[in-house]
Amino acid sequence: MTTTFDPVAFKATTRTQWEQAADAWHRWGPAIEDWLGAATRQMLDDVRLRPGSAVLDVAAGAGGQSLAAARRVGPSGRVLATDISPAILEHAAAVAAAEGLTQVVTLEADGEDLAGVADRSFDAAISRVGLIYFPDQHRALSEIHRVLRPGGRLSAVVYSTPDRNGFFSLPVGIIRRIADLPAPQPGLPGPFSLAAPGVAEAAYAAAGFEDVTVTAVPSPVRMASARECVRFEHESFGALHQMLSAVTQADRDAAWREIEEALEQFEGPDGFVGPCEMLVVSGTRP
Repeated sequence: MTTTFDPVAFKATTRTQWEQAADAWHRWGPAIEDWLGAATRQMLDDVRLRPGSAVLDVAAGAGGQSLAAARRVGPSGRVLATDISPAILEHAAAVAAAEGLTQVVTLEADGEDLAGVADRSFDAAISRVGLIYFPDQHRALSEIHRVLRPGGRLSAVVYSTPDRNGFFSLPVGIIRRIADLPAPQPGLPGPFSLAAPGVAEAAYAAAGFEDVTVTAVPSPVRMASARECVRFEHESFGALHQMLSAVTQADRDAAWREIEEALEQFEGPDGFVGPCEMLVVSGTRP
């Protein structure tokens, strides 16, 4: 099967799916923070936040990492949380307000076109599991580079290689087979688009970043059972639904049943422990 990638259609579909998954992603917030907590802390350490820092969060989603950044920069700092989905940003804004984090502001914006953000206006930029899904990662990185002050830092959390992420790569493989999708091509968006050795470093360097580092962070997905993990992925992972969009409902149901069976191998005495490794990719704008 051959397909022609349409970045405009991909982005429109992504926005729609995050609009639909916004409530679920918010509901799963505590589980997401448990899963990505260590990588988030590494990301925030790498951008060297201090009280008063100005932070841009690109593809912020429901904003768990935005709030963590806000706590570090304090009331004298500011955090601008941007996302293509206004529905998911509503959750970020509501939680920030509930916690009294008035330094958090949300903005509906495409990470590839931050036209509303001034040049050299931020000390740091972060992106958690968002950069990998941009159709034009170079443009997104160049926009982040533009809005950072000289010496400003960027840090992004991305997936490591498929063999280290069985909780996600197994479902992706099953869905790809059932939906008769071709193997992912280099340069196209997807969960593992920055995973291969040297790829993320080269992408940062091409956008003008220096002193690029990549830190692997073990991030196992811990849940009560494989069934609960499947429910999490079914409700929250828009990328999987996008891959299944062209197949029948019967094939979709069959895919999710097979995924649950495949993930049961990660169940044990302590429940479900899904293999996952994140990479924290960081660099400096000279």
